[in-house]
Amino acid sequence: MGLFLHLSPHLPPTQQPAPREELAPFETVTVPRRNRSGTLTAIWFPAERPRGAVLLLPPWLVWGKAYFHLRGRIQALRAAGYHVLTLDFPGFGGSGPVQGFFDRDVEDGLAFLRRRAGDLPLHVWGVSAGGTWAHLALSRVSGVAGAMFEDVSPHLLEWSWRMFPLWRPGFLFFRAFFRTAYRFLDARRHADAMRLAAVTYVSGEQDRGVRSRDTGALAAAAGGRCRIVPGAGHLGAIKVAGEEILSLALATFRRAEEEPRDGPSLREVESADCPSLGGCPHEACSVRL
Repeated sequence: MGLFLHLSPHLPPTQQPAPREELAPFETVTVPRRNRSGTLTAIWFPAERPRGAVLLLPPWLVWGKAYFHLRGRIQALRAAGYHVLTLDFPGFGGSGPVQGFFDRDVEDGLAFLRRRAGDLPLHVWGVSAGGTWAHLALSRVSGVAGAMFEDVSPHLLEWSWRMFPLWRPGFLFFRAFFRTAYRFLDARRHADAMRLAAVTYVSGEQDRGVRSRDTGALAAAAGGRCRIVPGAGHLGAIKVAGEEILSLALATFRRAEEEPRDGPSLREVESADCPSLGGCPHEACSVRL
């Protein structure tokens, strides 16, 4: 993990802003880390008439969970009846130090959310790195109904390979000498093991780090649906097509809640949403919003 962080974009410690008044009511909470020391910081945004709960996992940005204070995700979820929990990964905000890969912290967030939400359906909404770490956790965690993923790379070091070519010797070293870890970090190896009733992927057409075919490959592996937003770069899809993406997320969560838990597998239910059209096997995933 130390080498992985060394090869990741370096982020200086940054004081996170408090949620704006329009996001009230909210509560700052502490998430225990199971079998590890320290805690994680999070903010709980309760819904008035809840129908479910959603864990929001942020991208690799200095703002951590405060990333979600903008772009309307929290407001849309609460208006639709979803409690929201935004989580800081280790090293961000007031969360404790890094101890292993972040997929274990996703598990801790889900365990906390289950205790808070009771028997309500649980969902995950991961953006960029947050979504990649979610794949690793969801391949072994049960009890999550649906997931929404934005700008998720199938492999964080592949994303860095394209975005930071000068660092490529370090990436090659990691791949050569830490082969098991490199394979474990490949979200494509986890996507088809996620026990979800519905999942949707969104990315930008002009995202150099997350190519359209990467989004298609993940969606096909998970048996999910995907949308490619024209004219959008990394983390830009929500800026270009915000209302459509919010609607897609809510529709995904509703679909997951309606799907019987003991029914057909996710791949059997939704694989037809990304059919092969020739050429790139996931060309259908370039459906425009």
